[in-house]
Amino acid sequence: MDAQILSWVVFIPLAGIPILLLLPKERPELVKWTALGVAGVDFLVSLYLPANFDSANPGMQFPVAIPWIESFGIYYRLGLDGISLFLVLLTTFLSMLAIYSTFSAIQEKVKGFYISFLLLQTGMLGVFVALDVFLFYVFWEGMLIPMYFLIGIWGGPRKIYATIKFVLFTMFGSLLMLVAILALYFLNRSATGNYSFNLFDYYQLALPLNLQIWLFLAFALAFAIKVPMFPFHTWLPDAHVEAPTAGSVILAGVLLKMGTYGFLRFLFPLFPNATFQFIPLLAVLSIIGIIYGALMAMVQKDVKSLVAFSSVSHLGFVTLGLLAMNLQGWQGGMLQMLNHGVSTGALFLLVGMIYERRHTRLIDDFGGLTKVMPVFAVFFMIITLSSIGLPGTNGFVGEFLILVGTFRTNPVWAAFATTGVILSAVYMLWMFQRVMFGEVKNPANAGLSDLNWREKTVLVPLIVFVFWIGIYPNTFLKNMEGSLENLLNQVNRRETVLRSLPKQSWSEFMAGGASSQAKAANLPANNVP
Repeated sequence: MDAQILSWVVFIPLAGIPILLLLPKERPELVKWTALGVAGVDFLVSLYLPANFDSANPGMQFPVAIPWIESFGIYYRLGLDGISLFLVLLTTFLSMLAIYSTFSAIQEKVKGFYISFLLLQTGMLGVFVALDVFLFYVFWEGMLIPMYFLIGIWGGPRKIYATIKFVLFTMFGSLLMLVAILALYFLNRSATGNYSFNLFDYYQLALPLNLQIWLFLAFALAFAIKVPMFPFHTWLPDAHVEAPTAGSVILAGVLLKMGTYGFLRFLFPLFPNATFQFIPLLAVLSIIGIIYGALMAMVQKDVKSLVAFSSVSHLGFVTLGLLAMNLQGWQGGMLQMLNHGVSTGALFLLVGMIYERRHTRLIDDFGGLTKVMPVFAVFFMIITLSSIGLPGTNGFVGEFLILVGTFRTNPVWAAFATTGVILSAVYMLWMFQRVMFGEVKNPANAGLSDLNWREKTVLVPLIVFVFWIGIYPNTFLKNMEGSLENLLNQVNRRETVLRSLPKQSWSEFMAGGASSQAKAANLPANNVP
């Protein structure tokens, strides 16, 4: 079972697509329940992973390595450690809830919507477990197509503009990353004599600093766009606002995490010396993102747009925690990835629920909703408090660890980042006050129905995680600690070893200098599945 479990988790959504194709389009309810059933089965199967995960083992677990295009060194290679474990679970969990939340919102081209969604789910899961770089790139690019359709077909009035912008930004970064991957492929061939896309083979390349810098920039740009970091964030508010609710949930909850996951899995261990060279620049961009995103959120008139800009701010915290390059910062960054998926995913669901009733998201169109929708108000209040990091909720633990880790590295960075915590409380509580409190002045709001049982069923699991992570985060921290510590040690060790290497040009490296440098560097082997 262990050898096949990751393949099952990744491809169950894909296997559900032929079933949907066979269903009659005249029965949309059957299509919806079938899609939910497929996502539900995938979530249940994915629970095998935490149940059998060995937190004492920092290496890759449930490994798979099957030759795919062997003459090019391409393998179907999967594995999972404490870094990817909860991102996989977050994907299966949020996908199931997002599908269930769309039952009343999606009324046109129903079959196409759920086929696109399940295809997207397979792509996202593949990114988090692929250990062959070619396979990773296939999953990475494969997500573009279903996301393009989800926004472009079922999106809002400016969906075409938002879709094209999203695709252009993402493709630009992806193509640069592809060039860097090919460069690594041939550099590895020069160093070892073997053609390989194995990520762990690349970990052992003894690249001098000048080569690392160019490759680092190509990977960093692709991941920074996906996060998105300031100033590469401009596609995000448009994509969030125009996407259907389920698309916004997955975009915020999972897709943005692929950029930060790329930092940990690829950027830092592959190019440790270049990483330390660029940390000050990236940290400043993260801090600008934290403050800029919060200020922009404060002046938004549309609730969904406000939540979108808050994502820019929250993900600035995540990247800042990772750039602290210590265990507290990395644990905080990882936990904040999960927190953002839970809290912002829930916020987009809540905004979608109110939009279905009023067909507007403008803050000025609301007011006094606590009087007509008290259950909705309670859910909204809990998620708002978690988003601003109130102690006892999930947001507090992640932000606290990030600030502790950042303070250990640079107290000035931590001081600037703290302003983002204050600003997030201002814009979230101000928005909540204008939407929920006061008199019901707009007659259109007086007859609004409160949440139905389906909507409560979608939100309750997210509330459970808000308090679970907030009160007992050790469930999550203990499973990720070993893998993060192991990776952090590897990055620091490689940085120390590679710093002493002489400067080489591309041609000198390719001409054979690589072998002698790798041997001289004596880099440690990794646990290759």
